[in-house]
Amino acid sequence: MSRGVVAVTGATGFLGRHLVRALVADDWTVRVLSRRDIIDPDWQGLEPRIVIGGLSDRAALDRLCAGATLVIHVAGLIKARSRADFDRTNVDGSRDVALAARAAGARLVLVSSLAAREPSLSDYAASKRGGEEAAREVIGDSLTIVRPPAIYGPGDMETLGLFKAAQTAPFLPALDPAARIAMIHVEDAVAAIAGLAIDHRSGVFALSDARTDGYSWTEVMTAAARAVGKAPYIARVPTWLISALAQLSEGVSLANGKISIFTTGKAREMLHLDWSVSDSESLPSAIAPRYGIDSGFAQSVQWYRAKGFLVSMD
Repeated sequence: MSRGVVAVTGATGFLGRHLVRALVADDWTVRVLSRRDIIDPDWQGLEPRIVIGGLSDRAALDRLCAGATLVIHVAGLIKARSRADFDRTNVDGSRDVALAARAAGARLVLVSSLAAREPSLSDYAASKRGGEEAAREVIGDSLTIVRPPAIYGPGDMETLGLFKAAQTAPFLPALDPAARIAMIHVEDAVAAIAGLAIDHRSGVFALSDARTDGYSWTEVMTAAARAVGKAPYIARVPTWLISALAQLSEGVSLANGKISIFTTGKAREMLHLDWSVSDSESLPSAIAPRYGIDSGFAQSVQWYRAKGFLVSMD
């Protein structure tokens, strides 16, 4: 028997694809927002209901949320040309989803980012905080906000580059040894969000694996190398070099018209020393994470190799 209708934005993204599978497994009837009809092999046999449209289409959002018990807003931009572009999706989109959820009488779970904790660091971080505030203005204190840290796992094309470098590069970079980075495997992030779909808790909650105190850059790089069966040298990269490379990346982006994720704002996020998760931020009674970075990276590498994205070393 279905728990009811859950409406999901961002369902075609990395986190969203996993979330749809988990919600179907939990007996939800899943309705997703998409700009086009979806043929996704990962959804074979799941048959989520599709509402054609985007975040800027208020009528589509109303159709998405109508009759839903719960709305989970995952969609958002991670790179953009300007703060205004970020805000159109991450702030205005969150507000419009919240309005549609309120009109439908549905609960809203907003999937934000741990970066929202430090809005002064980047346009992205500021837009994620702005999206939280916009949704709260509409929904009020019953709003649930989830702030994941760096998410990795099967299907993540962003982390693939790390494993390719670990397999082929003579050295891997590490930043300030005092820095701490919380991380979470996508299946653990999805389990926490799906748990909130059933157990309503309002408030702002940060996610993490069991290492809530975070990992050092050296630990992350060493774990990536271990996962691909290599042991490259780990070299400390100075702060000024990261900032200079980010400025160069922005210049190249302006010249070629392509949007780069590596901006000066992203560099400030990378150089921030504390991306750990405190006890006061953690989700109470959350399902214990299944993966740490050793087991999670190993499983991810296995998936990349099975799909042909990463060459096997056998």
